[in-house]
Amino acid sequence: MSATTVDTPQEKRGSGSKSKYVPQDGCLLEVDDLYVEFHTEEGVAKAINGVSFDLSQGETLAILGESGSGKSVTAQAIMGILDMPPAKIPSGQVRYCGRDLLTMDPNERRHTRGPEISMIFQDALSALNPVFPVGWQIAEMFRQHRGMNKSDALERAVGLMERVSIPAARERVKAYPHQFSGGMRQRIMIAMAIALDPAVLIADEPTTALDVTVQAQIMQLLADLQQERQMGLILITHDLGVVADVADRACVMYAGRLVEKSEILDLYAAPAHPYTRGLIDSIPRVDQKGQTLAAIGGLPPNLTRIPPGCPFHPRCYLARDICSGERPELRELVPGRFAACHFSEEVLGA
Repeated sequence: MSATTVDTPQEKRGSGSKSKYVPQDGCLLEVDDLYVEFHTEEGVAKAINGVSFDLSQGETLAILGESGSGKSVTAQAIMGILDMPPAKIPSGQVRYCGRDLLTMDPNERRHTRGPEISMIFQDALSALNPVFPVGWQIAEMFRQHRGMNKSDALERAVGLMERVSIPAARERVKAYPHQFSGGMRQRIMIAMAIALDPAVLIADEPTTALDVTVQAQIMQLLADLQQERQMGLILITHDLGVVADVADRACVMYAGRLVEKSEILDLYAAPAHPYTRGLIDSIPRVDQKGQTLAAIGGLPPNLTRIPPGCPFHPRCYLARDICSGERPELRELVPGRFAACHFSEEVLGA
């Protein structure tokens, strides 16, 4: 992508926010050949192995995969919140509007978090500070980054709580996290994440431990905010069912690698990797009542001992000799469709 930016700032997306600049091609974020490893007593855990993807303004990208596939580590690397050590980023780039976040001055990187790139964490109860009222925590964003006084910051916090549909927000602004339900706490987290009007929002398992009705409400809220503010939105989840209606594109991860990239509708209609097909087949469906739910056999590999060849081959129904000896590269099958499988054409035709 060209790092050239427009000459004039893009229109402000929120009152009181600073102007954001976007590249002429609209690409906000580029992750390029990223590697992340953790040095542990068992050895070096290769958590991310050459991951590349991009995110454009107004786009929703889903990153899918089982626990341990590297989804959250990728998000933490983008945000710059990995504990280093034990984490290490041996190579790769994470470019935001053409600037490499990994080589950015630490002080500048800190000022990028929140105003430019923000994140919703999966466990709202743990992410929120239990000893401060939720309104104080939201208002802190404005006090620290916008220099607002306490009363003005608190008023902005009330407005954000109302925007994310917290009932009686003005009365509950002084309530503590434990006084809210799981769904309401997640809404508080969303309010904090959008407070400074970021250009990129990362939502890491935003519906974990919520019932299906609340899941749908949270996903709809994120979709509405994304369209309203024209953010680039990254949705990280192991549940393919929650992103089908809101995502534009999807990346599927396994053992720290991307195994498939595609438009979301193409991915669901005809997956090109056996792992993706297994994930889709395991989604419960109303027309399969009483039938045994499909499952992918085995377990994801230990990241300190990733199998040679294709990391998925010990669990794959299509595995052949070549799969255990030669690692398939992510290749373009048709325009816009990428898969890392020796037999992707066979999977597509199944």
